[in-house]
Amino acid sequence: MGRLDHKVAFITGAARGQGRAHAVRLAQEGADIIATDVGASGAIGDEVGSVPYALGTTEDLAETARLVEAHGRRAVHAAADVRDLAALKRAVEQGMKEFGRLDIVVANAGISSPASSLEMSEQVWQEMIDINLTGVWKTLKVSVPHIVEGGRGGAVVITSSAATDGIYENLAHYSAAKAGLVPLMRILARELAPHGIRVNTVHTGTVVTPMILNDATYRAFRPDLDNPTRADFDEAVRAVSKLPFGALEADDIANAVLYLVSDDGRGVTGARHFVDAGANL
Repeated sequence: MGRLDHKVAFITGAARGQGRAHAVRLAQEGADIIATDVGASGAIGDEVGSVPYALGTTEDLAETARLVEAHGRRAVHAAADVRDLAALKRAVEQGMKEFGRLDIVVANAGISSPASSLEMSEQVWQEMIDINLTGVWKTLKVSVPHIVEGGRGGAVVITSSAATDGIYENLAHYSAAKAGLVPLMRILARELAPHGIRVNTVHTGTVVTPMILNDATYRAFRPDLDNPTRADFDEAVRAVSKLPFGALEADDIANAVLYLVSDDGRGVTGARHFVDAGANL
């Protein structure tokens, strides 16, 4: 018996990293999965010009589905940019046609593009807001009504960041977008409480994923070095984190998401749940 038997979860940004970890962890506990991601070709900046790393591909997304199915669960996957309301709606409707219900939404898709506050281009700012803030609203708009209509209650988790509370140079646009998710979460938590639907944010610290493991992020963490390496980055993360292990793994966040969407967290709604290794202490 799993904690999520007979449940269906919709997860964005599921091609790899945290999204894939969430899909696999929830499948291990019995959930069927509707998984989306932008479905880029793999070229750096493909589909999102301000991003300095390769995005998740359709092949990555298919691998996530395979991993879900390896745990005996079913998976529907579709390429859908969270800026595209119609594409998100089609993906959710495809999942509803296959599974007939929706119980959980994990609005996880997001980007990182470190840049100086006053030197970043309009494109860098706008793509950040469009994906990390507005894309979450679009995700919820096309999916949560299905939970309401099901009449069984449910749970929503929105991926925010520990950057909402810290002051980090070159992350003004990222921090602003992630901070904007907090009032969105709290208002939705109040609006949806009568339907038995819980809404929370998970605030992650530095997590080892492709979004983080790239030269642009290394430079953001180590501006004192001309060509910082992964080892230099790790040293900087350990200096920020209060717990001794430094950067978190995607599974650390997936375990927190599982708690928030399962009956283990049945009394938790409207909450900011930090998994940041004590970075903001």
